[in-house]
Amino acid sequence: MLDFETLLVVLTGVTGVVWGWDRWRRRRRDPEARVSWWVDLARSLFPVILIVLVVRSFVVEPFRIPSGSMIPTLHIGDFILVNKFSYGLRLPVGHQLLVPLGDPERGDVVVFRYPRDPNQDYVKRIVGVPGDRLRYEGKRLYINGEAVPVEALGSWQGDEGVRLFRERIGDEWHRMLVHRGARDRGFTYEVPEGQYFMMGDNRDRSSDSRIWGPVPRDNLVGEAFLIWMSWNGGINWGRLGDVIE
Repeated sequence: MLDFETLLVVLTGVTGVVWGWDRWRRRRRDPEARVSWWVDLARSLFPVILIVLVVRSFVVEPFRIPSGSMIPTLHIGDFILVNKFSYGLRLPVGHQLLVPLGDPERGDVVVFRYPRDPNQDYVKRIVGVPGDRLRYEGKRLYINGEAVPVEALGSWQGDEGVRLFRERIGDEWHRMLVHRGARDRGFTYEVPEGQYFMMGDNRDRSSDSRIWGPVPRDNLVGEAFLIWMSWNGGINWGRLGDVIE
């Protein structure tokens, strides 16, 4: 199946070849020679497609949130921007690392290619980096033997069965949800080298590393940093421009 990145590369290559051939032809022959409509179209599209390819591959990429696994941080219908150079520059096709720029940290909200199907993009929060010893017990997360600090904030949107907390993973605080009555889903795990353990902020309504295992570093797309649009039957103006914590 041809993904969007591959399509962009192909279109850039095709229009670039036509653009270059036309420039060469005009220099060697008549600069005022008439051109076919398809040559004129390719010349016009090439710089636009090239800019889109460069920005999407190496700077920022937009994604839409399709599920509630990251509530309350991200809602269904949020459109987010992802910093593509947070963890290094990669080829748009094949995703080989070109320039390493930084290491993922605990607490980062990241978009990554789903380990079981790399054609799908997921978004979760990193709770464990290589070498971390994790334990989840009584719906409380422990990292390297220490309980992650939490603060209770009451119910979520008036539902007493869903409790809202502040949690600090790494240096930053973020909000997360726990559903009363949901099973504990406890575990202990040591994160392997080159892998990252992901969990959703909607702890009892998230398919994450507790189910399908850690995410290889090569699968990381980038760090989510901004909600630029939120649409779920209408624009949610209050979420536009929110920084993702």
